[in-house]
Amino acid sequence: MIGLLQRVSRASVSVEGNVIGEIGPGLCVLVGVQAGDTETDAQRLAERLLAYRVFPDAQGRMNLSLAEVGGALLLVPQFTLAADTAKGNRPSFTPAAAPEEGARLFSRLVEATRQGPVAVATGEFGAHMQVALVNDGPVTFWLQTRK
Repeated sequence: MIGLLQRVSRASVSVEGNVIGEIGPGLCVLVGVQAGDTETDAQRLAERLLAYRVFPDAQGRMNLSLAEVGGALLLVPQFTLAADTAKGNRPSFTPAAAPEEGARLFSRLVEATRQGPVAVATGEFGAHMQVALVNDGPVTFWLQTRK
């Protein structure tokens, strides 16, 4: 499972012009599910997102987690993160999980993060979405549950 994590001052996701998920300061995470990912991967990514230290402490060092700063989490499914872009001029989506499995594991990730101490908003799996965000830093990290 892949999470492209961005520290944001605000972020939102819309479908057909309607905002369906919105947060203030926190993390906007684009989520890709790969073939072979399991519920263990969803749980592991949830744990990492809630504990990953990307917020500044009193000395300005990235030393605080989302939970420690009271931030929110916006999870947006994005199957294109699982694309193979190693050759040619067109991505291959062979590494991505099948849509049904991707939706199931994305839902599992959402459930796992909602058991944590932060507010969680989401995009809609399979929908054409517009994501707006203000990247704070900019700070962006690629998290992967397995190699």
